Amino acid sequence: MPYVTVKMLEGRSEDQKKALVEKVTDAVSETTGAPKEKIVVFIEEMTKNHYAVAGKRLSDE
Repeated sequence: MPYVTVKMLEGRSEDQKKALVEKVTDAVSETTGAPKEKIVVFIEEMTKNHYAVAGKRLSDE
């Protein structure tokens, strides 16, 4: 049973997240042969103050 975790900044719409989950599921099924019913996708959303690049939080920019 494949498990996929997608980590991204918050702010996407429910429609965007729904499309993401569908496309990730399709891609995993096509590449691994796993049935879609066995593929689990987790979306972990982060706030900009929990994400930093080059030592600076995105919320500080």
